[in-house]
Amino acid sequence: MNKLIIREWAEADRPREKLMEHGRRALTDAELLAILIGSGSREETAVELCKRILKDQNNDLHNLSQLDVSDFCRYKGIGEAKAISIVAALELGRRRKDEKPVEKPILNTSSRVYKYFGARLKDLPYEEFWAIYLSRNCKLLESKLIGRGGNDSTPVDVRIILRYALQNNASSIVLVHNHPSGTLAASEADQDITRKIWEAARVMDIRIIDHVIFTDEGYYSMRDEGYMM
Repeated sequence: MNKLIIREWAEADRPREKLMEHGRRALTDAELLAILIGSGSREETAVELCKRILKDQNNDLHNLSQLDVSDFCRYKGIGEAKAISIVAALELGRRRKDEKPVEKPILNTSSRVYKYFGARLKDLPYEEFWAIYLSRNCKLLESKLIGRGGNDSTPVDVRIILRYALQNNASSIVLVHNHPSGTLAASEADQDITRKIWEAARVMDIRIIDHVIFTDEGYYSMRDEGYMM
């Protein structure tokens, strides 16, 4: 009798579903490997096969990472494509371990925002509106382009700004846009959209800590100028 492939297992036994419901840390090493190969052989399920492979390596992932494609292909149920998937995944893990984590900048002042982001908007002939999402200690989480427009305005969707904030679990946001005209001041429209975003974000307990306007020559901070609520 053929063994069931993963998608045919009882839902409670499926490693993919287990990962989605309980998170990646809830899975055993064998279950994680089973997700990579998807199916086993006629004699054993993917998880059973992966348990056997791990047992042969003394359940040591370091030993496992020393195997090459031909080593994995010796196991019935592991073809070249599956073996390549395993080797590639193990190599990614090795590279991640060797890589030093990139230190995220802390953007708690307008000068730091300008130093970090200024070059991105320099020399643009049109406006771009960005939102910079920060953690509770003002460390950068993500930056997103919200809108791109003409030489004196750009469309801004408040819902998109807040959706990205929720996706990134942001505690605060810095708004950024450029003035191709070179005007270092907040227009009435700039003040209106800032107020609109601030009021919407406040309902969700997210702070708008600044709106920084860039030109090729410098920047203007609405917080520094006392416009922020």
